[in-house]
Amino acid sequence: MTVHFIGAGPGDPDLITVRGLKLIQSCPVCLFAGSLVPEQIVAAAPEGARVIDTAPMTLDEIIDEIKAAHEKGQNVARVHSGDPSIYGATAEQMRRLDSLGIDYDVTPGVPAFAAAAAALKTELTIPEVAQTIIVTRTAMKSSAMPNNEDLDTLGKSGATLAIHLSIRNLREVERQLTPHYGADCPVIVAYRVGWPDEAFIHGTLSTIAAEVRASKITRTALIFVGHALKPDGLLLVPASATVAFLRTLPVGALWGVGDKTERALARWGISTVAQLADTDVATLQAAVGGVAGRRRRPRGPAARAHRRLEGVAERVRVHEHRVRRPGRDDPRGVHGDVADVLAADRHRRDAGERLRHGPSHGHPR
Repeated sequence: MTVHFIGAGPGDPDLITVRGLKLIQSCPVCLFAGSLVPEQIVAAAPEGARVIDTAPMTLDEIIDEIKAAHEKGQNVARVHSGDPSIYGATAEQMRRLDSLGIDYDVTPGVPAFAAAAAALKTELTIPEVAQTIIVTRTAMKSSAMPNNEDLDTLGKSGATLAIHLSIRNLREVERQLTPHYGADCPVIVAYRVGWPDEAFIHGTLSTIAAEVRASKITRTALIFVGHALKPDGLLLVPASATVAFLRTLPVGALWGVGDKTERALARWGISTVAQLADTDVATLQAAVGGVAGRRRRPRGPAARAHRRLEGVAERVRVHEHRVRRPGRDDPRGVHGDVADVLAADRHRRDAGERLRHGPSHGHPR
């Protein structure tokens, strides 16, 4: 007989793992936290299974159910929300099972912060911005936080924070994190991720408390804080990280670079904005001229494309020098510094202009 601790994911029945679902389907006893796990998930239990909502039960009562199943040799599916390893209250149950000599295993689930990031279509680790995610909570009515795990200490890292069990403590979140992240740092509150009434509230450290208060959300919410987040759908890139972000973009992201030009540049080993910026003028002339089938300096549309690429490369170089000056540490969006470099050519030509010949044949991007 085995007790299977199963992570059901954040709420959406489709997010449970294949292994977790198969275990539920095979166990004659299923214990689940009804306030956090949808009934659709445990509906997969076999016909005649003993399915019990443990939300109103004490730990002793839950263990008594497991002991009864153990005596009958029946496997138990103990279903928890999210992933059992994160605020799952499984440790106390496991200690009791250890003392009783009852075998158990754990099947992981999708944690709430990962499901929320997926729903937001965002990456929580942006190069040069944040490469660390800290999953934590604050001390309210629950147990005290260990030494050096308060938000003031964790905030010094500048990491992306996923703060659980703290939706009623937003003023304290703001107070402790503002000195480290700034009042304008993006904050996203994810409410009941994966459930039909899922909702997201976007704000900053200085505004989020008022916005959440207006929404009347008081529980079952996760708080994201960090500069890697998307404020209202935009990726925020601090000026100090703009160059690194810019240089990773494909050369095809440049306005006026179509498929032919992109392929031609790739043959010369130029596939990113960084490589374009670092390429000498002679090589650019040869690469762009090659698209038009010429070995001499290109003319006509090819010449215009060449001048555009050369000009963008020069602006990237100038931009790098300007951004790297001391004191430029104010966050700016992609629509700021990056757009200054990538989209400057647009202001001098009509939106409908197309290069019908030469290296940028195709649709400018």
